[in-house]
Amino acid sequence: MSITQQYLLDGYRARVLGEPEPPAPGRHDAGLVRELLDHRRFHAVIAGRPARGRVRHALRRWLRAL
Repeated sequence: MSITQQYLLDGYRARVLGEPEPPAPGRHDAGLVRELLDHRRFHAVIAGRPARGRVRHALRRWLRAL
């Protein structure tokens, strides 16, 4: 069963039982990615590492070595 079929089945059950419908699949994905990035930045700051530009800085170091 695909995620779309499961969503439609859950929505049907919710309507029959008079409950609120579940959120559409993928609706909160952008918020989840944003929270994960904030979480990684927070832990970087706590560990004493720069919170932003770490990948760019590492890439710049790697390219200078060539």
